Amino acid sequence: MSPDRPAVGDLFRRFRERLAVEGPARPGEHGGHAPKAGRNGRRRGGGGEQLNVPPVEFTSYYGRPILKAPVWKWDIAAYLFSGGLAAGSSLLAAGGQLTGRPALRRAGRVTSLAAVSASTFFLIHDLGKPARFHHMLRVAKLTSPMSMGTWILSAFGPAAGVAAVAETAPRLPEHGLLGLGRKLLPPAGNAAGLLAAVTAPALATYTGVLLADTAVPSWHEAYPELPVIFAGSALASGAGVGLLAAPTGEAGPARRLAVAGAALELWGSHRVENRLGLLSEPYATGTAGKLLRAGRALTAAGVAGALAGRRSRMLSALSGGALLAASVCTRFGIFHGGVASARDPKYTVVPQRERAQRRAGQQPHVNGPGAGPNGG
Repeated sequence: MSPDRPAVGDLFRRFRERLAVEGPARPGEHGGHAPKAGRNGRRRGGGGEQLNVPPVEFTSYYGRPILKAPVWKWDIAAYLFSGGLAAGSSLLAAGGQLTGRPALRRAGRVTSLAAVSASTFFLIHDLGKPARFHHMLRVAKLTSPMSMGTWILSAFGPAAGVAAVAETAPRLPEHGLLGLGRKLLPPAGNAAGLLAAVTAPALATYTGVLLADTAVPSWHEAYPELPVIFAGSALASGAGVGLLAAPTGEAGPARRLAVAGAALELWGSHRVENRLGLLSEPYATGTAGKLLRAGRALTAAGVAGALAGRRSRMLSALSGGALLAASVCTRFGIFHGGVASARDPKYTVVPQRERAQRRAGQQPHVNGPGAGPNGG
C-alpha cells in the first residue's frame, strides 16, 4: 500500500460522516443510483419512501353495476301497498265486528276485498301470465318467502271475499233460496272475517321478508326493520279507512290502530335511515328520501288529526286520507331506495370490504402467544 494513500478505515469513516450530513445520494446526483425497493414496498437504505400503489376509489368494470337491479316496476310497489291495505282493513273489520260497530266492520270488509283483489292483479301483472300464479301453488316451501306469500294470499283472499259478501245479506229477500242465504251469510261472514284477521299479520309482513331475502344491499341489510315498517304501514292504512268511512262515534278502534301503526312505521323508518351506515344513504336521498320524508310528515299529521278530531267528521276524514297517503309514500319509498342501492356499485363493494376487514381483525394473529416455531 502506498504511504500517500489513506487507509480503508479512514475512507469508510469519511463516507459515513458525509452520509450523515448530506443524506443518501439521489438518482442523477454524484453518479449515485436509486436504491431498490424491498418486499415491503420501501426503499432499502433510504428514507422509507412508500412505493405501493395508493388505494383508488372503486366504481366497477366499464362503469356497469355489480348487481342486476330489480326488474320490478311500479306494479310491485303498488302490490306492496295494496297487500298492506288489505291486511290492515281486515284487522279493522275484525275490531268493528268484535266491538259491535257495524259501519267500521262494513268499511273494513269491503276495502279488504277490493285491496286484495287489486293486490292479486298487480302480482299477476308482474308475473306476466296468470298461469304462473297457479304454478306457484304446486309446492309449499317454508324457506321461500315468495312461496309462503302465495299461499298466504290464497288463504286470505277467499276469507276476505266471504266476509265482504256477507255484508249484502240484509239486502236479500227474506223468503226462498235467497232468504236462506240471508240467514247463513252473517255467521259465515263473521267466521271468515276472523279467519282473514288471523292471516292478516302474515300478509302485512311477508313482503318485507321477501325484499330482505334478495341480494339488493339496502333491502337485505334492513331485514329486521322492513317487516316492522310494513306492519305499521298496514295498520295505519287500515286506520285511515276507518277514519274515512265510519262515523266519529264508531272510530275509536281506528284511532288506536292509527297510533300503533304510526309508532311502528316511524320507528322502522328512522332505523333504516340511521342504522345501516352507508346503506342508509339510498333511503335518505333522491326519490326514496323525498317519499319517506313525506310519509313521516303525513303519518304524524294523520295521527294528530285522528286524536284531535274525535268529534269532527271532517277532521277525521282528512286524517284518514293523510294516513292512506303516508302508507303509499312509505311503501314506494322503500321500493325506490332498494332499487337505487342495487344500481350503484359502492353499496355492494364498500360494505363487503368492511365486513372482510372486521373478520380479519377478529382472527387471532398466527405469530401471537402460543404459536409454534413455524407460526402454527
